[in-house]
Amino acid sequence: MIYGVMKLTVGGSLKTVFRPWVEGLENVPADGPAILASNHLSFSDSFFLPAVLDRKVTFIAKAEYFTSPGVKGRLTAAFFKGVGQLPVDRSGARGAGEAAIKSGIEVLERGELFGIYPEGTRSPDGRLYRGKPGGLARVALATGAPVIPVAMIDTEKIQPPGKVVPKLMRPGIRIGKPLDFSRYQGMEGDRFILRSVTDEVMYEIMKLSGQEYVDIYATAAKRQIAEEAKKAEEAKKAEAKKAEAMKKAGQAEQDRTGKA
Repeated sequence: MIYGVMKLTVGGSLKTVFRPWVEGLENVPADGPAILASNHLSFSDSFFLPAVLDRKVTFIAKAEYFTSPGVKGRLTAAFFKGVGQLPVDRSGARGAGEAAIKSGIEVLERGELFGIYPEGTRSPDGRLYRGKPGGLARVALATGAPVIPVAMIDTEKIQPPGKVVPKLMRPGIRIGKPLDFSRYQGMEGDRFILRSVTDEVMYEIMKLSGQEYVDIYATAAKRQIAEEAKKAEEAKKAEAKKAEAMKKAGQAEQDRTGKA
């Protein structure tokens, strides 16, 4: 009931204000379990996709969204539960990976749609990064559910990092044909099979999105970007310090010349 209310209010508002365009809706089955595997450009991806679907789709979200204290914390938890998000505790030996797999299997066993981002995190620069084989492939092979590739388009341009007010523009959603991996069912313990399944899905997402593909994990790319930004900041500070030292040296030379 809460999901229905949120779909009418939040989902309806998103469709009215941003008018997202959609291709391939016919590829989402009217009933039965299926996995929606999408690229991840923006926080809003988990809201735009459910807004255009008739069926409920469940994504996973970090448990911190559901456990923050105070009135704001309770409202945040209610919102995420309302839009179909499931909390995943990232603590423990294997962290979020095992929790995500368990949650995904439970959703699919109920005959519902499960949404997952194979990259594991948002793209730091709009490019498509290597998919992580643990979650997507293991859930698909454990359940036999078809995997439907999804491409979110331009959602990162609506509200770039650091921007509070969203830009009014039309994002796009392309939904590809279902991929059947039943031939590998029961082989979720084979890392080569997991890699193959994940790469096949990522290739379909790349074709749908038109993104440049980068064969490293997005988490590694984020670390590289952060390190480069840190080095650039340190170089900037060093240059400023050098300029200040030269200025002081020049001023001291002028003072000596004036006294002479």
